[in-house]
Amino acid sequence: MSADPHKDGTVHRFGASLEEASGAVILLHGRGGSAEDILSLAEAMYNPRLVYLAPQAAGSTWYPNSFLAPRESNEPWLSSALRKVESVLDLAIAAGIPRERIVVGGFSQGACLSTEFVATHPGRYAGLIALTGGLIGPLGSDVTHVGDLAGTPVFFGSGDPDPHVPWSRVQESAEVLTDMGAKVTARRYPGRPHTVSQEELEFGRRLLQDAFAAV
Repeated sequence: MSADPHKDGTVHRFGASLEEASGAVILLHGRGGSAEDILSLAEAMYNPRLVYLAPQAAGSTWYPNSFLAPRESNEPWLSSALRKVESVLDLAIAAGIPRERIVVGGFSQGACLSTEFVATHPGRYAGLIALTGGLIGPLGSDVTHVGDLAGTPVFFGSGDPDPHVPWSRVQESAEVLTDMGAKVTARRYPGRPHTVSQEELEFGRRLLQDAFAAV
């Protein structure tokens, strides 16, 4: 087994070129999904000035077990996944797009990975869009992190009950990121299946619109 299974995963692109984009959106797919799947969200939240970047996970999963499983049971995949997101962030930064003009987001497992990445790599981002996800770690464990998110706008949206993501973890994640200085909006959708709703896409679209209004 590779110690870095996601290292060579292809990064798919949509929208403006990296060289001409005024901002970037990193989108992370869910378990069993693909980079092409998650880029369909880019079409729903399209801004012609932005480049949308979607890395492909090895075996279509970022880590093998639930995000609520003991962290060691998801290694080395989880650490590799976080490094992969960092490499995509570095790709955008190297092209001249600073962190404060980069949004990170995803659905389900990708939303968990997005949230964990921003919490463990704190700074000012253009935004975080977590569609059915939260910080990684067993229920009842300490998921607090240290660092300043400096007003980063964050959107959490999730159904309740959800078969994979308990609303309690979404709330807890929202509180942790708020304590780190993010400006958090969380929306609970009673009885909504494990999917992305039009309202959530509208929240995401507005976050991008506001984040890049002055660019």
